[in-house]
Amino acid sequence: MPDATPPGPPPGPRDPGDAWAVGPDGTKAWGRFGAAGLLVDDGDGRVLLQHRVEWSHHGGTWGIPGGARHLGEDAVTGALRESAEEAGVPADGVDLRHTAVLDLGFWTYTTVVGRASTPFEPVIADRESLELAWVPVADVDDLPLHPGFGASWPALRARIATTPHVVVDAANVVGSVPDGWWKDRAGAAVRLLSSVEALAGVGVVAAVLALPFDRWWPRWTVVLEGEAARAGAGVDGVAVVRATGSGDDAIVEAARAAVDAGHAPVVVVTADRELRSRVEALGATVHGPSWLRDQF
Repeated sequence: MPDATPPGPPPGPRDPGDAWAVGPDGTKAWGRFGAAGLLVDDGDGRVLLQHRVEWSHHGGTWGIPGGARHLGEDAVTGALRESAEEAGVPADGVDLRHTAVLDLGFWTYTTVVGRASTPFEPVIADRESLELAWVPVADVDDLPLHPGFGASWPALRARIATTPHVVVDAANVVGSVPDGWWKDRAGAAVRLLSSVEALAGVGVVAAVLALPFDRWWPRWTVVLEGEAARAGAGVDGVAVVRATGSGDDAIVEAARAAVDAGHAPVVVVTADRELRSRVEALGATVHGPSWLRDQF
């Protein structure tokens, strides 16, 4: 989604990223370290769009808030920063869903897709917007779209409601490696939760979920049973189910709840054959413990 015209000079010093990237054929794109933007939906079928000011490249069209990435800045951080600067999007008010990358070889544009975790109203915070609006998904195609956003929108729209969900059979995953876990089951569970928490923060490669785009941030549920059920406290980005009875029954119910909520794909991590057949009957996909461990 190249923007061939940089914004006017902001007050104060410029970041080194606020400069042209130039391709081998002389093609220019704004953002020496690439660029990123945020496509956020409100959970009620609307997405936040920016009506671009006339002096900008493709002025008068609609797109998403975004801009050049700063020196050393990852795409997600850049998209959240730009959307805060341009539209007042609260940085802690967006649950990440996935990223889509346009790679021109010499320059990349990353669309960061998220959902508002709390309601907010956008605010025009700089001079790059004529208007900011929550637009119903069904009405987006009726607007004059920025060509880059217009080209990417059909694929983004097709996955706007996709919510992958991973349910982890903690006992099975912990027991898959003979590292002495049986000496301290609660401690082993805490270590697993810590690893899943870290993974929930950075997302997973799309291919491991058989989904398109670059990375996804699925919902996570970890089911603990027995001694391990007393392990740890709350975990950021991870729902922890502490089974009071059968751990397998709790895993089945967690998978059922995810399927009933419309989440897909629902992935259950276990090597237990009977459990596999039970959750597959619900429509879930099953992967063994190594599938999860390979991502840590």
